[in-house]
Amino acid sequence: MSVAVFGGTFDPVHFGHLRAAVEVREALNAKVIRLMPAAIPWLKDQPGTRPEDRLAMLQAAVRDIDGLEADDRELRRGGNTYTVDTLQELRTEIGDSEPIYFAMGADAFSQLHRWREWQALFDLAHIVVMHRPGYRVQADPVTERFLAGRQATLPLAARDAAGRVIELPVTQLEISATDIRRRLANGQAVEFLMPPAVIQYINVHGLYQPVPNQAKCGSND
Repeated sequence: MSVAVFGGTFDPVHFGHLRAAVEVREALNAKVIRLMPAAIPWLKDQPGTRPEDRLAMLQAAVRDIDGLEADDRELRRGGNTYTVDTLQELRTEIGDSEPIYFAMGADAFSQLHRWREWQALFDLAHIVVMHRPGYRVQADPVTERFLAGRQATLPLAARDAAGRVIELPVTQLEISATDIRRRLANGQAVEFLMPPAVIQYINVHGLYQPVPNQAKCGSND
């Protein structure tokens, strides 16, 4: 069985993440897509909440959604989060013949050349680039040269276990974790931006509350 992965900071998880994950799962015809919160995202500012809180919010968000599940392997591994390590671990688990699909946003894809051992990702998985309809996916020139001939549609990619780039238009909800954190810090409502179970967890545990002498939250989406 193929494995589909959607990584992120999820600080906090919101409907934009969940809608994209559902559409990726449907497009791949995958039984499950695994949402993996990063431990320490080394190319981004560090999350302002504890890993266990981000995981608990994600678990609450997907609890009643068929085909989505939270995977805590990167949190258990700890330290800087490198996707190449995660994909190698998954490849060891499922063997060499089944496809692995790793979904990322177009903004992250444009910075792929900065990722640790980024070329090795294609030895381990297919890369699914999520983007808004009509958007032109772009990569760094070095990445573009490396990817020449690797672009594929989903039916073609499914013939191989790894190595392809798949562009996938998904619904882009104008919701960001940065904006949610700002609203919470300002005491504003966040209903209809994230699942009620996540809002309840935030309220019970007092997350994203105003910090004295701090004008705004960070920018981890």
